[in-house]
Amino acid sequence: MKPGRWGVWGVGVWGEKHARVYGMIPEAELVGVYDRSREKAQQVVAQFGGRVFDTPEALLAECEAVSVAVPTVHHLEAAQQALAAGCHVLVEKPMAVTVAECDAMIAAAEKAGRTLQVGQVERFNPALLAAKPFVRGPKFIEAHRMAAFQPRSLDIDVVGDLMIHDIDAVLHLTGQTPSDLSAVGVNVLSSTEDIANARLEFADGCVANLTASRVSVERLRRIRFFTHDAYVSVDLFEKTGEAFVIKDPGSFKPGVVDPLALLAGIQRTKLDIATGEPLTLELTAFVKSLRGDGAGAASARAVRDALAVAEAVRDAMRARARQWAVR
Repeated sequence: MKPGRWGVWGVGVWGEKHARVYGMIPEAELVGVYDRSREKAQQVVAQFGGRVFDTPEALLAECEAVSVAVPTVHHLEAAQQALAAGCHVLVEKPMAVTVAECDAMIAAAEKAGRTLQVGQVERFNPALLAAKPFVRGPKFIEAHRMAAFQPRSLDIDVVGDLMIHDIDAVLHLTGQTPSDLSAVGVNVLSSTEDIANARLEFADGCVANLTASRVSVERLRRIRFFTHDAYVSVDLFEKTGEAFVIKDPGSFKPGVVDPLALLAGIQRTKLDIATGEPLTLELTAFVKSLRGDGAGAASARAVRDALAVAEAVRDAMRARARQWAVR
């Protein structure tokens, strides 16, 4: 089968990575890139192949599919233009600034009869994939995502920049949306929230506590799951993890406490984590899905639901800030 013709619109930090990966996927031919900075585009093409296009229109005319990796505030316009030009689209996270923009993107994809997927790359983290079989009916989830301050992505707050990954992961693994939530956020170095904490509550009693910071002195991406019979800890940055599973939950009877028996009844398992770069796994899935092979990257509708939760988190933390500002 002849490789499909792929392009990248926007070659900043993430767009450059997309160009690199497309150049390595056998089913994809990197046609080229477009960026407002021709110098940057030339650097990317010199490294990974393809050619520099002078306009988005010229790029889209040569492509079957395109990654949209422009700043978030321009995602809607770029995605709509690419879809109208007949291209399948993978748009980087966060999908858009608002849920209304997500809905407009989805409508544009349906009108064009083209596929729209989203770069929620953490879904393809091998450590999270390895943990998934152990996460059955979680009762409590705790996630910490910390990063050092970077002078980019400041057009969005830390919820859209970082926490959206964990919101998407929680919704994806639980198959639910929260019935209630609360949140707090603080501006530190930018005009929007740089640190945030959200508590999501679900109808089945599960609670997820999510913390994100982009002004941390350490880099951390960790998520823990507690179920009725297991505790699973995953380091998404180091791509490691382990599970502690109760072999016979029925043997843990209320009122009967035998510490040695409790320890003997717990099986510790190091997660069998496959190799592979999450972005490569994600873009390969996107490419293959257009050939009818697999589900692809995150669906636009699923990410739209995650962004709706992110909006609710944002509204909750700003309402809390207003409440305490008048005291």
